[in-house]
Amino acid sequence: MTLARTLGTGDAVVVGLAAMLGTGVFVVPAAAAAEAGGLLLVALAVAALVALLNATSTASLAAAAPETGGVYAYGHQHLGAGWGFLAGAAFVVGKTASCAAAALAVGAYAVPAAPRAGAALAVLAVTAATLQGLQRTARAGAALVVAVLVVLSLVVVAALTGDGVRAGRVLDAGDGDASGVLPAAALLFFAFAGYARVTVLGGEVRDPARTIPRAVRRALLVALLAYAAVCASLLAALGADALAASDAPLAEVVPTGPLQLVVRLGAAAAALGALLSLATGVGRTAYAMAGQGDAPRLLARTPGGVPRPAQLAVGLVVLVAVLTGGLVGAVALSAATVLLYYAVAHLAVLRSGVGDRRVAAAGLVGCAVLALTLPPGTLLLGAGLLGVATLTRTGLRRAGRMRA
Repeated sequence: MTLARTLGTGDAVVVGLAAMLGTGVFVVPAAAAAEAGGLLLVALAVAALVALLNATSTASLAAAAPETGGVYAYGHQHLGAGWGFLAGAAFVVGKTASCAAAALAVGAYAVPAAPRAGAALAVLAVTAATLQGLQRTARAGAALVVAVLVVLSLVVVAALTGDGVRAGRVLDAGDGDASGVLPAAALLFFAFAGYARVTVLGGEVRDPARTIPRAVRRALLVALLAYAAVCASLLAALGADALAASDAPLAEVVPTGPLQLVVRLGAAAAALGALLSLATGVGRTAYAMAGQGDAPRLLARTPGGVPRPAQLAVGLVVLVAVLTGGLVGAVALSAATVLLYYAVAHLAVLRSGVGDRRVAAAGLVGCAVLALTLPPGTLLLGAGLLGVATLTRTGLRRAGRMRA
């Protein structure tokens, strides 16, 4: 069955922005400031450059062969089933970690006294919604983007008009750590990763060869401007050390009272919306992989027309992650595996000749460099999870051949 091509450029930009502005901007600046200090904006520029290279390659692939599934489909097409599986598994692991980060962000802003409990409640609520087949539409995504931009504008104004603001903190090399720029950029990349949502929906976009590249570039530009404004205002208001120590930095710069409540609720709502979107997307990807024999067949069942087993599995894994892990660890794991996902996209461009080979080569190097700056424990965890996924796939295929 062919999906209807109903999304125009504006709709596609909204889809990308809704994914990018949902969680990262509220939680990543603090973690990145802990690494780069006053050089936070330099790290942001590096992350944006790698994101642009990744977006260019994935947009080229999507425009040439618009299919729903993103790099999972392009890896299969241009590199073989094994590479496609690796991209799909990296996507599932990375976005599941993103779900955990989004849930923990909900807890940090909405229930600061008990953030982990708040995160667990958010996961349970979203899982219940996905089991009913609830999905966010482009119109709802547009409302979320507007709401988030309003909240971010309030934060920037409050930060720049508050007491103790010092413009010199914004790019204070003396208060920065050059060795931490790349690790910070790797964490900040997490905030940009949502633009892939546009290419994953390639089969539902009108005139994809023109729409997808334009939408990706515009979404990235708007997100970059928003992130730069927020990071600069946080540095000016708090300084790198205080920013790094904060669990909910955007609420720190707003005076206590109704305005801070608005910011906290707005941040929590944005993260909750991102969690719903991410959980739905991961569940659908797991469902698609199960249909291809790349995941247990149980996940391919659709009682009532909804992939409930896949969504329930995602919910349970995310719940365990928020009860046992931390926000920065979830962000780092997501960044590591999503960088691998885009590395497969660059390899697909280099193999197929679709798109610009120079961009793909530079993007491949950028992905590798940023990934290798992340904590070794995170890389080992990511490799272990992908190894388990590979062994599971191998076992499933052997069992299938034996039954045949």
